[in-house]
Formats: sequence, C-alpha cells, structure tokens
Amino acid sequence: MTSVHEIHEETTGDVPIRRITVTVNGERRVVECEPRLLLAHLLRQGLGLTGTHMGCDTTNCGACTVLVDGRAVKSCTMLAVQADGHEVTTVEGLATASELHPLQEGFREEHGLQCGFCTPGMMLSAKALLDENPDPSEEDVRWALSGNLCRCTGYQNIVKSVLWAAAKLRSE
Repeated sequence: MTSVHEIHEETTGDVPIRRITVTVNGERRVVECEPRLLLAHLLRQGLGLTGTHMGCDTTNCGACTVLVDGRAVKSCTMLAVQADGHEVTTVEGLATASELHPLQEGFREEHGLQCGFCTPGMMLSAKALLDENPDPSEEDVRWALSGNLCRCTGYQNIVKSVLWAAAKLRSE
C-alpha cells in the first residue's frame, strides 16, 4: 500500500486520511491519501510516475493530462479520491516492455516533440481521440489537442504524429 501524506505543522487537528483503490496502468493500487491531494501529485510523488507533468495548475496547458476510464482528464485539478474505483492511464502505461505505442512511434517518426514537456499530455489526449475515432481528420486532431499547449512548436508535426499513429493503428 502506498501512503501519501503532507504534514503541515500549522494544521490544527487531525487531517482525515482516505483509503482509495485505483488501477494505474493496469496495476491495482491501494493508497492512503489526504482528501485534498491532487491526482497529479499522487501519480508523481506517491507512485513515482513522473511522466505526468505539472505546468500550470489551472488546466490551461494540458501537460498533466491522463486517461481516467479512457477519457482525457487534466489531473492537476482532479482530486485523487475522485479516482477511487477507476482506471488511470499515464504515459508510462502506453508502451509495453518491448515496444513503443504507435503514438510514441509517431512522435518519433514525425518529429512531434521538441523539449518533450507537453508530449505526455498530447499523447494521452490523442489516445482518447483515436480510441473514439480511429480515422480522424486533421481538424479532428487539432480539436482534440486544443486543450494542450506546446510552447516549442507550431503543432504541425504533432498533428502529423497523431495522424501517423492513426494510420498505423488502422493497419494493425
């Protein structure tokens, strides 16, 4: 069991602790955490899944995007206790031990990343799109990624990366 607690000496009284069960990247995890803990902090500090990035804490940038039951969610404003009983996928859950996910391959093949900070969120937003629409148009991809900011690129290669992955997934 993983425990994630923040200790604040100025806090008076006991901070309530909740036990939650969440499946992360296919692995069932039982976690004790404070009700105010954000899902992004549980993933990064509690479970060591640092692919979930924190960029703005306001849902503006999308760097913290993960999938909750297959839907793209910005984990910087979702409480960990809200994930109780749900399935969470992070960027670490895309690849297998022996091969990259087609989205990861697409970002490599089509040069869809530069600094890489936004890439995990972009990939998970794209995965949610491709799971729902395996043959998206360029406009569909741009719309699906509209909640994710990249400060390095003009998005063209990111869109090409997602379309490359879509074509590969359709051919498999």
